[in-house]
Amino acid sequence: MVDVQRQLAAVSREIASEEIDGFPSRVQTLAQTYPSPIEDVWDAVTRADRIARWFQPISGDLMVGGRYQIEGNAGGEIQECAPPANGAAHYKATWEYGGGVTWLTVRLTAEGVDATRFELEHIARTDEVPAEFWDVYGPGATGVGWDGGLLGLNLHLTGGGGPKPEDAEAWAFTDEGRAFYRGAADAWGAAHAADGADPAAAARAADNTFAFYTGQTPPSTED
Repeated sequence: MVDVQRQLAAVSREIASEEIDGFPSRVQTLAQTYPSPIEDVWDAVTRADRIARWFQPISGDLMVGGRYQIEGNAGGEIQECAPPANGAAHYKATWEYGGGVTWLTVRLTAEGVDATRFELEHIARTDEVPAEFWDVYGPGATGVGWDGGLLGLNLHLTGGGGPKPEDAEAWAFTDEGRAFYRGAADAWGAAHAADGADPAAAARAADNTFAFYTGQTPPSTED
């Protein structure tokens, strides 16, 4: 079983509108602290055999300048890779999907000997995301997916019971899965409103995101 409320509460979420390299952009950030040393968390998020155990199978050259491909998902190029040193580590990569390019940064920070803060930053240029898509789903479209990744990493690092990556789609249709996706969608709706979105529009986008992840027709797109 997954302690859904505990997992949801353990993650911080933020969406911010910024100008980066001269382009209006949206910066989406999630963070969670895990009860594992930084070396173990680094190993879990950079080694292909371990990534497959909490996220999805990945292939390619996992080194600076190398290209990777996540099975059934995005691919890209690894731009930076700094293993743990002095309590910190990070890597940067492009996230290429559906013909578009966005950018990921994963940062690890040791919090004592046996805990590590994991932070994921996902940057997308505003004009790369169709306005109609953003209006319907808001930041939850990608944010809720990353929430699932942070849950998977938590289960992997702690040995907790819960869905394995290959079971995630079916889990979304269980009461537990629906509760998780409802809570994650609402949390992203709150982050959306905090960035200045109309609260009612942010709430509608959260409803649409929840419907999408649980196999329903989004309310605002029904005939």
